[in-house]
Amino acid sequence: MASINFSKVVKQYEGAKEATVKGIDLFIRDKEFVVLVGPSGCGKSTSLRMIAGLEDITDGTVTIGDVVVNNLPPKDRDIAMVFQNYALYPHMNVRENLSFGLKLRKFPRSEIDKRVEEAAAILGLTEYLDRLPKALSGGQRQRVALGRAIVREPKVFLMDEPLSNLDAKLRVQMRAEIKKLHQRLKTTFVYVTHDQVEAMTMADRIVLLHEGIIQQYDIPAVIYEKPANVFVATFIGSPPMNIFKVNRTDKGLSMPAKDGNGNHSWDMAVNEHFTGFDDKELFMGIRPEHILIDNQDKSVPTLQLPCRVDLIEPMGAETYLYLVGNGHSINARVDPTVRVQVGQQVTAHIPVAAFHLFKQSDTRRIARKNEGGA
Repeated sequence: MASINFSKVVKQYEGAKEATVKGIDLFIRDKEFVVLVGPSGCGKSTSLRMIAGLEDITDGTVTIGDVVVNNLPPKDRDIAMVFQNYALYPHMNVRENLSFGLKLRKFPRSEIDKRVEEAAAILGLTEYLDRLPKALSGGQRQRVALGRAIVREPKVFLMDEPLSNLDAKLRVQMRAEIKKLHQRLKTTFVYVTHDQVEAMTMADRIVLLHEGIIQQYDIPAVIYEKPANVFVATFIGSPPMNIFKVNRTDKGLSMPAKDGNGNHSWDMAVNEHFTGFDDKELFMGIRPEHILIDNQDKSVPTLQLPCRVDLIEPMGAETYLYLVGNGHSINARVDPTVRVQVGQQVTAHIPVAAFHLFKQSDTRRIARKNEGGA
């Protein structure tokens, strides 16, 4: 059993004014692939290092399986860690790098050979076992670092931004390989990254951290479709969700111009779609892919906003449009068949079923009716 449980865990470095990790509660199930993601300084690597025993815990408890590991040395935690730096021994070939940890633990030669051969086969390294690290590509070196963890057969794999040193093409390839590795080994994986694409594509569940606090912990689809607050909404998604201030009025919603001169109003029965709030000052959020340009489908109820096309970015399979509406910058992700020109006046249609509302007071998302919570 390799579940991991954080109970009110705090990490505060000596001399620091604030804690890096601020009393988080987190339960990671056995055999689950969980990704810790967030901006630099949010506490994700620190949390991983507390699981590994590389950082002391200021307060609270960390449990692996049924064992509280606060004071347990790293070697006794039955974990294996893969770092951003491959940390391979340059004078040892691949076989020796893979087997070195097992030799230190005095495993029998036959068991070492068996584990090394199995790991090499899993990672496609069999033909490179006699090569030195300098004769390997970046992706192959990262595979060796993974193999060194695999031969340990640990209860938990910990990975701290292991793909950061690879080029874009290799990152995509290694993302898929690590995910397939998890499916094959059926072991608990905890993975740290600042890359939201890695988090969305690899995780069973995502822990999104900001300033040492968990903002949301859920499956990728829920985090994307029902972000808990404005920070989550703008961190996950590329381009990020459009956010602008609106006011609730007797008739519906009103968007103040960014320069303070004039409003753009929409008549709609807000209480037919959202429930459980009395706030008048709100944030509206809309994903770029939900914005329709000069929509002709009258069966889709929309809020309309006159805009000017400010910039066009053709991406091949899609096109990014940068619009200006009522003084606000708005990103739209549209089909490449949508033909517009810079400076052209268009109408952006915001489907009523697709936009989000957040409270300005605490930036929390407001649930839609019959949604079952935010």
